[in-house]
Amino acid sequence: QMWEEAIALGKELAEQYENEMFDYEQLSELLRKQAQFYENIVKVIRPKPDYFAVGYYGQGFPTFIRNKVFIYRGKEYERREDFEARLLTQFPNAEKMKTTSPPGDDIKNSSGQYIQCFTVKPKLDLPSKFHRPVSEQIVSFYRVNEVQRFEYSRPVRKGEKNPDNEFANMWIERTIYVTAYKLPGILRWFEVKSVFMVEISPLENAIETMQLTNDKINNMVQQHLNDPNLPINPLSMLLNGIVDPAVMGGFTNYEKAFFTEKYMHEHPEDHEKIEKLKDLIAWQIPFLAEGIRIHGEKVTEALRPFHERMEACFRQLKDKVEKQYGVRAVLSSLDDRRGSRPRSMVRSFTMPSSSRPLSVASVSSISSDSTPSRPGSDGFVLEPLLPKKMHSRSQDKLDKDDLDKDKKEKKKEKRNSKHQEIFDKEFKSTDISLQQSEAVILSETISPLRPQRPKSQVINVISSERRFSVSPSPPSSQVTPPPITPRTKLSFSIQSNLELNGMSSSDIPDVPPPLPLKGSMADYGNLMESQDLISPTTSPPAHQRVSP
Repeated sequence: QMWEEAIALGKELAEQYENEMFDYEQLSELLRKQAQFYENIVKVIRPKPDYFAVGYYGQGFPTFIRNKVFIYRGKEYERREDFEARLLTQFPNAEKMKTTSPPGDDIKNSSGQYIQCFTVKPKLDLPSKFHRPVSEQIVSFYRVNEVQRFEYSRPVRKGEKNPDNEFANMWIERTIYVTAYKLPGILRWFEVKSVFMVEISPLENAIETMQLTNDKINNMVQQHLNDPNLPINPLSMLLNGIVDPAVMGGFTNYEKAFFTEKYMHEHPEDHEKIEKLKDLIAWQIPFLAEGIRIHGEKVTEALRPFHERMEACFRQLKDKVEKQYGVRAVLSSLDDRRGSRPRSMVRSFTMPSSSRPLSVASVSSISSDSTPSRPGSDGFVLEPLLPKKMHSRSQDKLDKDDLDKDKKEKKKEKRNSKHQEIFDKEFKSTDISLQQSEAVILSETISPLRPQRPKSQVINVISSERRFSVSPSPPSSQVTPPPITPRTKLSFSIQSNLELNGMSSSDIPDVPPPLPLKGSMADYGNLMESQDLISPTTSPPAHQRVSP
């Protein structure tokens, strides 16, 4: 489950597949695997193994482990007792040491075998690419992987013992272990190369404890926001232990130990640290408020009294902290973590098709048929809008066209009749030639698939005045193709385009243009021939014909 390492190796392979081997099939499969790895990092919760420091002391051990300390990575969910049992099976004559302090020379130089084992905590070392706050699900991998520094903390009491408050004189003796290589590596254990020790004062220990508590609350809140199906029990235990500390007393012990006039007078150098501790206490309130809000949404009816008691304790705690240390506010975690899209992008993807402007293709498809012409035309997929000049049929211009329609008609009536006749004549010939050219293209496409009918049959069909039609109605004995007559009036404007597309039906002629004569059903081979026989006067000029 070390998907981060698999992604790094996959990027090396992708470079080879893409730029060296040009094996795009392997590249596509590899990229699909990488996508799944990224999804696993965010969604899958991985177990965090424990790390153990093991010291082999005495002359009875082999030389490569004698008087040396190693850091072991335990298995998933492996406890220290199980690890020790597994370790002692390899050295059945060894004796387990009961202290965690380093042994003296008498033990190191003895002829026996002594094993010292205790749990150490890995120290987080984030890569440099994480220069801004990221999700805890991403950072959690680096808390137990790619680690080289480990620490072990041991409490030490200095000075007089205070029975009322044990935090006042509790120092921490922290030992730092640095391994030869980062864990995990090719092995599950590496030798410790350097060891050093630091002491942490009681006030510094209190600051660390408050910081860890706040981080723990915040991380659990983020996990529940990412996955609402998580169980609520761990959150209940965490919140109740902080809001209603019946045993330890919470941060009240810190107030009694460090926020007194006596301590400030004896330790004037700790003024900044005391202010930092107060700030951490104040910041705990908004984290607790968010956790209790989530707990209230997910709590069952059986735990409702428990939640109400926790809310009552939190209200008292909140009033006390805000009165003494001020008010802190946390921004919306969802917007800060995930990052919001630009509002224009969100509006484009969520706007329904009825409220957004339609493209020319959309208007024509709606006018010609009630069903969408292609998948996604109902608004879920964006359609590219044409430039403004080509957008003459868009919905936002329909009203304006209707208002200007009457004015345009009056202006056209005042035109010179001679110019109008010339214009009508030229446009009519252009229209007819377009229809004829379309017939030529159709005949050239289909005629090679089927031989043409002899001319004698075509002439016989015309002489008998029979017409074959696709419609299921019975043929009429006196149906003859009407001659092609010029239209009464043609207008070349935006209005006519809209009318032809079904936007308005007020000015469309009642009689549609005649259909070309067909010899039989789906027989387009003799279309041009029959058209020439019936209306030879309407044939287009030679320069307008479409050559095969």
